[in-house]
Amino acid sequence: MREFLLRSVVPPADIEVGNDADQGRTRAGTVCFADDEDIMEQRSKIDAMEAEKIPFVGQKEALSSLAAEYQSGSPILLQKIKILEEQYAAIRRTRGDGNCFFRGFMFSYLEHILETQDKVEVERIKSNVEECRKTLQGLGYVDFTFEDFFSLFIEQLDSVLQGDETSISPEELLHRSQDPSVSDYVVMFFRFVTAGEIRKRTEFFEPFILGLANTTVEQFCKSSVEPMGEESDHVHIIAVSDALGVPIRVVYLDRSSCDNGVININHHDFIPSTSSGSSENPPIPFITLLYRPGHYDILYRK
Repeated sequence: MREFLLRSVVPPADIEVGNDADQGRTRAGTVCFADDEDIMEQRSKIDAMEAEKIPFVGQKEALSSLAAEYQSGSPILLQKIKILEEQYAAIRRTRGDGNCFFRGFMFSYLEHILETQDKVEVERIKSNVEECRKTLQGLGYVDFTFEDFFSLFIEQLDSVLQGDETSISPEELLHRSQDPSVSDYVVMFFRFVTAGEIRKRTEFFEPFILGLANTTVEQFCKSSVEPMGEESDHVHIIAVSDALGVPIRVVYLDRSSCDNGVININHHDFIPSTSSGSSENPPIPFITLLYRPGHYDILYRK
């Protein structure tokens, strides 16, 4: 871990220079201090080291384990968790490394296919993936920059369909999702798909991006979508949902105020623009993610 960088300044005349043990002062009449940016970087590195102790995707846990985290915290959050327990049976945690949304989306989607064996859905999403490939090519991306990620996603998609020697079990799916050589590649697949969709529909996404980052669409994709470890916001979710045609529900666990003193759990369904459902009867997402400020985990309905 990088050491703090120290800067020296000449102290005012009324500051007495102490001995070596006097923190904040040095010999030769200089005062040393850790720059704020270095402190933040140090904290970030510590957080990253702590995150590495958590699997990319964890085991399924009872939702009561979530309540245990907030026993000494906000009463509103504890009440909201009780409401969650009425609708959801379990949670599956993801590592808080900036890739948690894509990691949760990846596992939840593949798990759904493994459980349902929905071959129609597999063929549908393969068609969308091919369109995403053409989008990237049309935008000037060179094939070798993304092709391996696309190929690995299709390989994982085929493996969760049962019936041949390449088929995998739920345990193997979890193992692969915890393996960087597989998990990170699939995350990069989703990142390229997201970037391609955003850049293809610049006029639609530009107002959102200006509100978030005050930058161009292209620069946003280069700095906040394509790199590993960059956190996801509503722009990312809309883009990947639309590109792949997969509805996503995000349930929000936060301290937001409650109407008329009644505590409710808010959620938002991201429905693809190409969805076959009507506005009155939109499709119910089979992927549900729990959002706590800065982090996404997977939720399982009862």
